[in-house]
Amino acid sequence: MQNDTEMPILRFGIVADPQYANIPPHEAMNRHYGRSLAKLTEAIAVFNATELDFVMTLGDIIDRDWKSFDDILPVYETLRHKALFLLGNHDFAVAPEYLGAVAGRLGMPARYYDFAIGKWRFAVLDGSDVSTFSAPSDDPRTALATERLQALVAEGAFNAQTWNGSLSDEQFEWLKQVMEKAQTDGEAVLVLGHYPVFPANSHNMWDSERIIGLLTGFACFRGYFCGHNHEGNFGEVDGRPFVTFKGMVDTADENTFAIVTVFKDRIEIEGFGREESRVIHFGVRSAVPT
Repeated sequence: MQNDTEMPILRFGIVADPQYANIPPHEAMNRHYGRSLAKLTEAIAVFNATELDFVMTLGDIIDRDWKSFDDILPVYETLRHKALFLLGNHDFAVAPEYLGAVAGRLGMPARYYDFAIGKWRFAVLDGSDVSTFSAPSDDPRTALATERLQALVAEGAFNAQTWNGSLSDEQFEWLKQVMEKAQTDGEAVLVLGHYPVFPANSHNMWDSERIIGLLTGFACFRGYFCGHNHEGNFGEVDGRPFVTFKGMVDTADENTFAIVTVFKDRIEIEGFGREESRVIHFGVRSAVPT
């Protein structure tokens, strides 16, 4: 009989930062926006050949322009699994009249949300909630974002960048309540966002420290997955992994995506193309690259 630690609990696909647009590549940044349609098609062929619970895109579905969604979303329609999304900074690089419609265009239930599969709960964050670009200029959140950014600039923080964002106090309280309920209900929690919070990096959310403090205060917290930093990254806090997946838009020909399998005692990340493969054991300070 197979040991229960060898039986997968769930399996899902990960795509980070397709950042599609029908524009010439930015050679200096090695970003090939138009190539993401072919790369996504390739990734979906792999996903469709595998039994998955869902596929999550970790933000920046487009690079710019509302019409870009019309080109890339039909590619997702070829996926035989549920396609889930969260919002990145570039998803708001649209005309002001569309800012409030992005989540709906992606079929999201809200700009941040949670869902469960068995005893695993996924908290999906909107790291652009308080940012300088995700709301109209006269929105109170834009003024608050300007204050937060100016304070970080005054501190000399290297993540004091206009292309980062933060959680509203309301979303932070929501996340706390999700964690508290999951802990009470005996669920494990994986948090998914666009922006990294750890290790320290110029791409990290403005309020990284309070998010790390909240999450690592719960025994039910099993990890944080994100994109935004196209080079990828990895770190651990108290044995809990913080994984940044590499950006699909980078390079002319090399792809990058992953399949994540959750077991009772570990998470296995199978990386494709530029993405690294890892085995992450719960409660152990190690993520063994394979």
